[in-house]
Amino acid sequence: MALTKIDSYEVMYSANTFFPRIWLKGGGKPLGQLIFKPNGTALPADNMSGGQVNLYYHLDDYRNAIDLLRNEKPLYLLYSGSGSGFENGIKTTEEVAGEGES
Repeated sequence: MALTKIDSYEVMYSANTFFPRIWLKGGGKPLGQLIFKPNGTALPADNMSGGQVNLYYHLDDYRNAIDLLRNEKPLYLLYSGSGSGFENGIKTTEEVAGEGES
């Protein structure tokens, strides 16, 4: 999975020991999740589990991620691999400068 279109998402903000997560779906299938850990903690390497991507962020990044998911179309999941030297995340496509919100 290098670049996959995100069609929908679900937010899971659990109580107790579970970290906030945003589940991503594309083509009617789960693609993976964005996992938000406490600010200042070391983040694990992004990885794949059961064919789905786990991307790790700090809680400070939650607002940016949910803003992209709510306001940008199309939006894609980028997964290049696990470990240092790999860039992973969610991304928009190229936009014309000054295009504005639709």
